[in-house]
Amino acid sequence: MPKVAVVTDSTAYIPKPLLEQYHISVGPQVLIWGSETFEDGVDIQPVEFYRRLEKATVMPTSSQVSIPSFKRIFGELVAQGYDILAVLISSKFSGTIGSAGQAKAMYPEANIEIFDSQSTAMALGFQALAAARAAQAGASLAECRAVAEQARQNSGVLVCVDTLEFLHRGGRIGGAQRFLGTALNLKPILEVVDGKLEAVERVRTRRKAHSRLIELAEERIGNRSPVHLSVIHANAAEDARPVMEEAVTKFNPIETVFSDVSPVIGTHVGPGTVAICYLAGM
Repeated sequence: MPKVAVVTDSTAYIPKPLLEQYHISVGPQVLIWGSETFEDGVDIQPVEFYRRLEKATVMPTSSQVSIPSFKRIFGELVAQGYDILAVLISSKFSGTIGSAGQAKAMYPEANIEIFDSQSTAMALGFQALAAARAAQAGASLAECRAVAEQARQNSGVLVCVDTLEFLHRGGRIGGAQRFLGTALNLKPILEVVDGKLEAVERVRTRRKAHSRLIELAEERIGNRSPVHLSVIHANAAEDARPVMEEAVTKFNPIETVFSDVSPVIGTHVGPGTVAICYLAGM
């Protein structure tokens, strides 16, 4: 039976040691800043991105992983004899799945599956990791896809943004549209639902909003275990660390990831964002 390799994209914040351990390849999203183009996490890192964003007069935009990027990744893996499962950002957020599909068509004899995570961030990352762990244990391509499907059903993302300005400007506001015009002291909490960003509620003050993130995560997770947990932030480590500490105490996760939001996602959510991502029950 052929080996299976998992591919994901740079909106999944899987730590480099885990990428290497489970042989996961990453297609970089593209950041466009005026006349400059960067590969997310390759040519520009979060610290540099947020420092530059503070002084920017021209705002960045983003584009999906390019077809040539996927062509290169797929080609290298096919040459090594792998079947491929590409676990990618929600098709409702990005055209990344379309790029992957066009690259797949260039290898008609290869076994390549394109899987819509219907999510992003470490909810996507945990799906990719679950599939890659199954692959390392000897699972077939179909079995790895089934694991990814199970992980998709059991993962989620809850987000507290400092402002809706960036989501509105980037056209990614979705069901949070009704929160536009929110008073400055009210912090919107959003959730990825069926691949889209939906409004949950508004909470007074950042601290209360972050506590509410944990309460909502507890409601979503229920009594399922084990729990894989990630807290991510957009240039807001001081706000995010207490969230991680409290969540770890509450959920006793078997795996944790604390990470910066990548430049491409940071372009859309804006500085100050804190999010909880989870996979529960598997």
